[in-house]
Amino acid sequence: MVRERTTQLESARVAEILREDILSGRRLPGSRLVERDIAAELRVSRLPVREAIRALVADGIVIATPRTWAVVRTFSAQDLQDFAQVREAMETLSFELATQRADESGLQLLESIVDEENAAAAAGDVEAARRASTTFHITAVQLAHNAMLSELAESLVTRLRWLFGPHEDLAGMAVAHREIFAAMRARDVAAIRRLIPAHLAEGRVAAERRLFGRLDEID
Repeated sequence: MVRERTTQLESARVAEILREDILSGRRLPGSRLVERDIAAELRVSRLPVREAIRALVADGIVIATPRTWAVVRTFSAQDLQDFAQVREAMETLSFELATQRADESGLQLLESIVDEENAAAAAGDVEAARRASTTFHITAVQLAHNAMLSELAESLVTRLRWLFGPHEDLAGMAVAHREIFAAMRARDVAAIRRLIPAHLAEGRVAAERRLFGRLDEID
């Protein structure tokens, strides 16, 4: 039992290291994840590495095929569009519900995240600004108080972070989030229905440029 618990803890730690390596670009799309090499690098046995890779497959950022290497997933322009469509539907509804349902403590929490993002952007702290940006969106889903939305968001969050998280315009993102929060504070659902799709469309364009070096128009 103790050994099993230790393996679970090790596999969670290894999964988090590999996940952050992938999200940060240290392990690129198409790169192989070789159990033996990762185990030696992280000084663990191969079992927690195997379990960690399974977790990343479940996250949707690693592809595993029988009798060959697991590889970091490569996303196509069509994949990006598909995710963007799902994200717009999910987050527009989440922000609408959060605008209607969030209590004062929830709004204060969201405002503190916006303040943190603004401060990080002003200081040029890329990692902190991006982390606060992601937290802003995740917190809005939580403030919607809808269990199914939370479950859906949790299943997609790693892929969404990978595709849309590494934005370059830190100040612009912070300004956009400030405007969205102001609409939420005012309980202006109509404004949210306008702001969120526009905000996410900008994120999609930025992701297309970063990932593919062009704008892809896919019908």
